[in-house]
Amino acid sequence: MYQPIEDYGLIGNMRTAALVGSNGSIDWLCLPHFDSPSVFAAILDDRKGGRFQIAPVDKTVHSRQLYWPETNVLITRFLCESGVAELVDFMPVPGTSRRSGTSLVVRMITGVSGELLIRILCDPAFNYGRDEHEVVMTPRGACFRSPNQSFGIATDVPLERKGTGVSGQVRLAEGQAAVFVLRSVERDQGCNMPLSREQATDHFKRTVDYWRRWISGCAYTGRWREMVHRSALVLKLLTFEPTGAIVAAPTCSLPEVLGGGRNWDYRYVWIRDAAFTVYALMRIGFREEATRFMNWVSDRCREADPDGALRLMYRLDGRSGTPEAILDHFEGYRHSGPVRIGNAAHKQLQTDIYGELMDSVYLYNKYGTPISYDLWQSLRKSINWVCDNWHRPDHGIWEFRTEPRHFVYSKLMSWVALDRGIRLAGKRSFPADREKWLKVRDAICEEIHKKGWDGANNTFVQAYGSDALDAANLIMPLVFFMSPTDPRMLGTINAIRTSVRQGGLTSGGLVYRYNASDGADGLDGQEGTFNICSFWLIEALTRAGRTDRTRLDDARLMFERMMSYSNHLGLFAEQTGSCGEALGNYPQALTHIALISAAFNLDRALDRRA
Repeated sequence: MYQPIEDYGLIGNMRTAALVGSNGSIDWLCLPHFDSPSVFAAILDDRKGGRFQIAPVDKTVHSRQLYWPETNVLITRFLCESGVAELVDFMPVPGTSRRSGTSLVVRMITGVSGELLIRILCDPAFNYGRDEHEVVMTPRGACFRSPNQSFGIATDVPLERKGTGVSGQVRLAEGQAAVFVLRSVERDQGCNMPLSREQATDHFKRTVDYWRRWISGCAYTGRWREMVHRSALVLKLLTFEPTGAIVAAPTCSLPEVLGGGRNWDYRYVWIRDAAFTVYALMRIGFREEATRFMNWVSDRCREADPDGALRLMYRLDGRSGTPEAILDHFEGYRHSGPVRIGNAAHKQLQTDIYGELMDSVYLYNKYGTPISYDLWQSLRKSINWVCDNWHRPDHGIWEFRTEPRHFVYSKLMSWVALDRGIRLAGKRSFPADREKWLKVRDAICEEIHKKGWDGANNTFVQAYGSDALDAANLIMPLVFFMSPTDPRMLGTINAIRTSVRQGGLTSGGLVYRYNASDGADGLDGQEGTFNICSFWLIEALTRAGRTDRTRLDDARLMFERMMSYSNHLGLFAEQTGSCGEALGNYPQALTHIALISAAFNLDRALDRRA
């Protein structure tokens, strides 16, 4: 049976990541990288997806999960009438292992009290369950070999062949332990490399030390330190260490609504995420990570088309193009098909990405390292591209699968691209087409106020000619397009804060990104509240609260309410459903980035008031 999305913890090694359920089952893992084909995908098909489960046989079992303090080492505690056992799951980070590259996933289960019979089941499904594989039993484990991928399970616990996988049992009394190592191997390599308990403990200590050293660099010491630390640790897990890129999420096709078709692949890197990521990481002291991501972004700028046009999303290695395909043989999470891999949105026009790009460069130049002349030359071309193309309709930040429209957010971020370009050129005395940029920037501003403002309803709208609301417009004061206390901005905040039943976008203090039920996005069905939008509202209220204590109090209460919607480990998915359940790909980088930003700015505002 499918577990709730929020019942999973995440482990990883900054190459790939695995979802570990509270039932001790790894139900999602792609090898060797985030965007590689899956070997375990039971979260997308309980029967065909494949899993690796370690759990007590005792039917009275219930479980608890926690992270080892200040780390990404996951503990699953099994509580049974016959005793207690703890399962430790982690991936050694490259450079922390004496046998670098040999151990990908280490799983160690230990008897804590009483005596428990533990069952082991490893049943992979290579290439999203599309490739057959052979099982080779070995004296100390098993090898699984498919045409394009192979891995081994090494252990001292006796295993036996069971269908397309292996299974086994081990009885553990207090203090006894069993160790399992999942290791990627070449087809001609052996798999008989188990770890002793002492070796596994050594890996554990080195991994714990790595994560504790890293998080000790966090500069945030405010009211929500624990949640900010967890969000930072999530972002580090979602970093692809070889390039510094950060994936939007480690999963694909987890539904935005159960039974619907809003299922997308987020295992890629969006240019849009750059500004939010750089800002959040710089604010809490992680300049090295911000620099590496900025270097990745800079490489994409240098690879832009001759006219300065960029792709909106990229693969981990920097290549563009992620063709979309449907896995018809997978039923989807809780029968919520179709299951998609790849993302057809890469072919869309989304003009907002240039604003997010320039904002990230501006922030990095201000708080990090001054940018190079060569990068400026690439950026200059992209800004000129915005001058020539900002007036075009596009698919918007939410990647509508309809005919292009004149989205207010896209125009806003085109304004940001020109504004940051003008500021950066002035601060660094770079050569620039200033007169042209100033003229276009001002024209965009006037057009937004003329065509994007609904005077009758006292709010900015989603698109020209529409009366629909869009929570993306909450970003206006965050990018300094509007004063946070401007009557037009306050009107927009008030409209979005209004209950959905009364035409707004808020339900129970959580925010929908727009009204999906009107079908304007070209997709069927409703969806959950969008977590990043809830944090954007918190930030907008925080800034407005500098002159209105009531709004600042509202921001704090809303932030505390949002914290209660994280799961037991402090993780957030993309969306929150009507019953408080996690929806969409999980965990999502942008949600945790927005949490960091909101916590930082709210904390500072509260300190000023005190």
